[in-house]
Amino acid sequence: MNTTDAKRAPRIAVVGGGLGGLALAGMLHRQGIAATVYERDAGRAARTQGGTLDLHPESGQRALDELGLTEAFRADARPEGEELRILDPAGRTLVHRVPEPGGGSRPEIDRGVLRELLLSRVPDEAVSWGRRLTGVEELPDGGHRLEFADGGHADCDILVGADGARSRVRPLLTDARPVHLSAYLQLVITDADRRRPRIAEFVGPGSLMALGDNLNLGAQRSGDGTIRVSVTTRVDADWVDRQGFGDAEWGDVVARLHELFAGWDTGLTSLIDACDPGSLVGRNLEALPVGTRWPSRPDVTLLGDAAHLMPPVGEGANQAMLDGVLLARAFAQHRDDPAAAIAAYETEMFDRAAVIGAKSARIESMGLAPDAAERLASYFNRMTAAS
Repeated sequence: MNTTDAKRAPRIAVVGGGLGGLALAGMLHRQGIAATVYERDAGRAARTQGGTLDLHPESGQRALDELGLTEAFRADARPEGEELRILDPAGRTLVHRVPEPGGGSRPEIDRGVLRELLLSRVPDEAVSWGRRLTGVEELPDGGHRLEFADGGHADCDILVGADGARSRVRPLLTDARPVHLSAYLQLVITDADRRRPRIAEFVGPGSLMALGDNLNLGAQRSGDGTIRVSVTTRVDADWVDRQGFGDAEWGDVVARLHELFAGWDTGLTSLIDACDPGSLVGRNLEALPVGTRWPSRPDVTLLGDAAHLMPPVGEGANQAMLDGVLLARAFAQHRDDPAAAIAAYETEMFDRAAVIGAKSARIESMGLAPDAAERLASYFNRMTAAS
């Protein structure tokens, strides 16, 4: 690779130790290319990593195969997690998809378990924990200086923003910003099989979605026995803040959630009653405009949500991991020309993300329509017939 100093390899900085950033770093190290990941978490166990993900053969599973993690993934994955039900507000099941034993193509895996698999491919010394990026300064002789909240800094020749929806690296390349889609509330039911056996049986080993009236009530089982209950609603960007859920008594929170689902089947709304008191976390869902692109630069690029934030319909993590391994392969194929590597990666990534982003936007729109259950049931039935 070209560098300003012919005696050393370029310093590659990956901002963000999520799934995409770790896939990139792991693949680079696998090919003998050093990189450092700067992650805001204080350590690998600093926080829980969220729910469960279904990994797609053409993207997430492909990335794991490139990293030599297929067998480890199969050992930890839950094929039974592919079970899915789609219900309407009256509680009628419109779709019930149960994978054949040994026949599922998109097994579930807990996000935390997956992150540990990816970390196993990155040398411990290549991850710098507790480094929340606060600023980026372009250096006069090329490259960038990264400034962190702890007062430290690090210089790099090549900068990869894998820092998610609110990327601080993205403004170096484009003024595109995420646009508001909806509000998302997540609650949890811990140790569901023991504490809430009826609810656990109702949800089953996979997930369910009850949709209609511009609302989505979901439930998904994780491998640790936790059930994550979600509420998605099409409201303005200030709605979550106005609710003040964090300051309200839990009984009031539950009552207000029931008001959202007035008239819905009580078997569905019992999911809300079963959630752990105080477990509600609310945020807004956003997406970058479909087809976001930028003029290629020789020393900066993006991957994952930083590059192509999509509605959360199952593609984000998969595409981020694929981005990571493909960018690493581009660097390996153009070892003496990082500008060519970045341009080649971006050309493929832009086209792929535009197609998948448009599809994700259509699914998201269907999922919060007044007749969402019927629309999604029809969509899944068409997909099943075509497969």
